[in-house]
Amino acid sequence: MVTEMDVRLTDDRTVRVYDSGTLDSGTPTVVWFHGSPQTGAILAPLLDAAAARGIRLLSYARPGYRGSTRVAARDVASAAADVAGFADALDLSRFAVMGASGGGPHALACAALLPHRVTAAVAFASLAPFDAPFGWFAGMASDGASLRAAAEGRDARTAFEGTAEFDPSSFNERDYATLAGPWTSLNADVGMASSDGPDGLITDDLAFVAPWGFDVADISTPVLLVHGGDDRVVPAAHSHWLVHAIADAELWLRPRDGHISILETAPVAFDWLGARAR
Repeated sequence: MVTEMDVRLTDDRTVRVYDSGTLDSGTPTVVWFHGSPQTGAILAPLLDAAAARGIRLLSYARPGYRGSTRVAARDVASAAADVAGFADALDLSRFAVMGASGGGPHALACAALLPHRVTAAVAFASLAPFDAPFGWFAGMASDGASLRAAAEGRDARTAFEGTAEFDPSSFNERDYATLAGPWTSLNADVGMASSDGPDGLITDDLAFVAPWGFDVADISTPVLLVHGGDDRVVPAAHSHWLVHAIADAELWLRPRDGHISILETAPVAFDWLGARAR
């Protein structure tokens, strides 16, 4: 059973938190960071993989997504304060972090800014910082149109949302098979997040193309980067750059996987985190 709760932070905002439950005092805990857009709810493949390994899984909706107080603007670094806030409320001192796509940078923020609390981090198909010296948009489906609009500012990104359409070429055959199979719940969750309006997604995109508020080179905890070589949403060049920028990082590159199918490695990534729990 997953418990859903609204946790009040010290600045009087609330964040919606999902908790798979404490098994015992020694249970390892992982905080999940959802993609863009999603509700923050814990999806079945993650819940099943964590339960099979005796892991307590937490997730939360970033500001602007379902149940969490909206904010006018936020940077990627702000995730660390939000996570520390609800971790304090739950009396949780140590945990690992794991995020996918838009959740990847936010997981890395916690690894950088909460080094005494975060034991290790996993980022699936994560973006690199916008100022990283490589072709940041190269290889993105639709030439990264939504992120290019975000780079022009909130007004441009908001206007883009009015005409945005999904590009079917964003996903490869493996992605579509994953969405039709073990990760079918992702379709419904994205639909629910989208029905709440575009605020969370727009605010995410604006944060990705602005200064993140921390330097990934400051991350001292172990980091696992997992990326599909055929990712057309966030090309693998992003993780190739990150693995060289983070001191204790390794990269699992799966040449035939895309942006969604890479999530099928989550069970093995949980094992990787479990081996580094301390």
